Amino acid sequence: MANGKHPLIAREGWVHVGIVVAAAATVHYYLGYYWAIPFWLIVVFVGQFFRDPHRKIPAEPLGIICPADGKVIKVDTVEDPYLKRTAQRVSIFMNVFNVHANRSPTEGKIRERWYHPGKYFNASFDKASSENERNALWIQTDEKDDVVVVQVAGLLARRILCYVQPGERIGQGERYGFIRFGSRVDVYLPENSKIKVSLGDKVKSGTDIIAMLIH
Repeated sequence: MANGKHPLIAREGWVHVGIVVAAAATVHYYLGYYWAIPFWLIVVFVGQFFRDPHRKIPAEPLGIICPADGKVIKVDTVEDPYLKRTAQRVSIFMNVFNVHANRSPTEGKIRERWYHPGKYFNASFDKASSENERNALWIQTDEKDDVVVVQVAGLLARRILCYVQPGERIGQGERYGFIRFGSRVDVYLPENSKIKVSLGDKVKSGTDIIAMLIH
């Protein structure tokens, strides 16, 4: 659920956190505090990467909720490669210090899902949208607006996780996936949408509104 309770550390990171904590504790026990300092710093890094704080979803039925924490690196009008239409695109780059859980930008029915294996260019490069590994969802709202949200792997990302399938309904701001270690999310919106963010803006998933659907 969009506002359901979940652990502070994302479930996707439990194994990773467990491994580095065990390694740090072992070094600490056998070699002492000073030798263990680098390992405990790794624990802090991995823990902050997999943090998954609760987010309060705004009450804006026509609002497009930010799907990822990060920095807005693209706001433009492009050809939507999935629905073959002219669309407005907002791209958000996540570095290794951002929260990496992804949330649905709108409420509706998932009409289609596309997965494309690919390369691992730096996610801030524009060619990452077409050449990197990526997972796209087509969400159609009850008002028949079509929104496509795309998880794009980055230079260090090696796994895209998505937990929803075509035919399911998804809630506005609902957590639906995760990308490990630096990545990007692209959102393709109807051409007449009103964009609410600008290049360089820092945004938060599930909290900020990046656009409004117009009716």
